[in-house]
Amino acid sequence: MIEKTFKPFPDGGKLRATISKRTPLSPDYWGDIAINLNDTAGTRVEDGLTIFKLSGWKKVDSSGKTYLSVSVDRYVPETAQTPAPKVKQVEVSDDDIPF
Repeated sequence: MIEKTFKPFPDGGKLRATISKRTPLSPDYWGDIAINLNDTAGTRVEDGLTIFKLSGWKKVDSSGKTYLSVSVDRYVPETAQTPAPKVKQVEVSDDDIPF
């Protein structure tokens, strides 16, 4: 169920505490996140699953209720963005070997 006041923004969302759990297995928090699936920066794939790193901040809304604001963390350190230097391949034939 999408909260009526939830205004999606790229890679962001909210988790609110469950007020009344119906069973012991009911979630403690519920909410939504809007993920831009066209942008794969800062993600990785393992066993066919796309892994997103999340960050969260505790906040209080205007009615005084606490919630967790979440965001997809797409930060990639500059060193990780730099591709490895290309190794120059040199063709060598038997004629180039002096013995």
